[in-house]
Amino acid sequence: MKNWYICIAVALAMLGAQSCANAPKEQHTSFETLTIKRQTVTIPSRYSAVIQGRTDVSIMPQTSGQLMEVCVKVGQKVRKGDVMFRIDDRPAKNVLDARRADLTASQAQMESARLEYESNRNLYEKNIVSSYMLNTSLNDYNRAKAAVAQAKAAVSQAMLDLEFCTIFAPVEGLVGYIKNNPGDLVSPLTKLTTVSGTSEMKASFSITESALQKVLETTGNIENAMKLMPPAKLILKNGSEYKYEGKVNGISGQIDRQTGSIVIEAIFPNPEGTLYSGIQGSVSFDFNYEDVMVIPLSAVVRIQDKTLVYRVKDGCAESVVVEIEEGSQSKYAAVFSGLEEGDVIIAKGVNSVIDGMQVIFPEEEQKN
Repeated sequence: MKNWYICIAVALAMLGAQSCANAPKEQHTSFETLTIKRQTVTIPSRYSAVIQGRTDVSIMPQTSGQLMEVCVKVGQKVRKGDVMFRIDDRPAKNVLDARRADLTASQAQMESARLEYESNRNLYEKNIVSSYMLNTSLNDYNRAKAAVAQAKAAVSQAMLDLEFCTIFAPVEGLVGYIKNNPGDLVSPLTKLTTVSGTSEMKASFSITESALQKVLETTGNIENAMKLMPPAKLILKNGSEYKYEGKVNGISGQIDRQTGSIVIEAIFPNPEGTLYSGIQGSVSFDFNYEDVMVIPLSAVVRIQDKTLVYRVKDGCAESVVVEIEEGSQSKYAAVFSGLEEGDVIIAKGVNSVIDGMQVIFPEEEQKN
């Protein structure tokens, strides 16, 4: 975009609602102006993000007991199925033995009930016992079978509790900070550590509801929006740019009522393991707009919910409501309505401009 500077003299603004032509006195000043042209522009937008492993998993016991062994170290890379912690399994073994004994007793009672029922059934067929005796023995047999089923379930649970005493890595990744030591009592509420799957990293950031609506107006739906989003760039906290580009992977379907924003997730490859879960940075997108009018943000005035620029018309400043798209890291904005190609606007010093202020260009000033 080509800017040029024009020294202009400005007549003192009218009192009240007088027109530009009726200005009683001239006062000379200078403004930077430009002529609107259509062009292609790239507008970068940057959003603060938190980086996490795509498969971050909190490691928590599924049973209570005393921690006997820590088998991993902070930062160690583990594979799925590697042993990480061991909890004292002696209480669990005792419970399992007791449940198995209960199962044996229940099975014996069921067998006795079965024999009683079959005996009464034979006697009933010979009209020796009543139907009441037969039905009573049948009910006892059914209760015995239910007791056996409960005892088997108790044995299965006891076996699970015993298995839970050894904690395995659920995914491949890096071990985070380990909070507990051997000898500590732990429970299902205890977070022992985190395993971060670091082959891919996710960066979560938020955009406003209004920004999302603009995207949906253009793309139609969230699926198309994700497909049409440009590649994501990751800017680390030290200002350097991560060497691999990412891609938008998901857009939350719920808007946070407190902030009025929606969460977007971008996925970045991490083949060299240089990204760690928990680091902070920014996700940047370069949005390309073709054949649009472009203005500097220094020309924009915001009054409540309106966005204005001052157009020079018939030698006077005229405020115009415009619809623009601006990036969080850009000095320029794309204009979609309110201006026409060839319009001249005041690019700087707009805070001291009011409607109807007369603008005298240098060529006209020299004639006076």
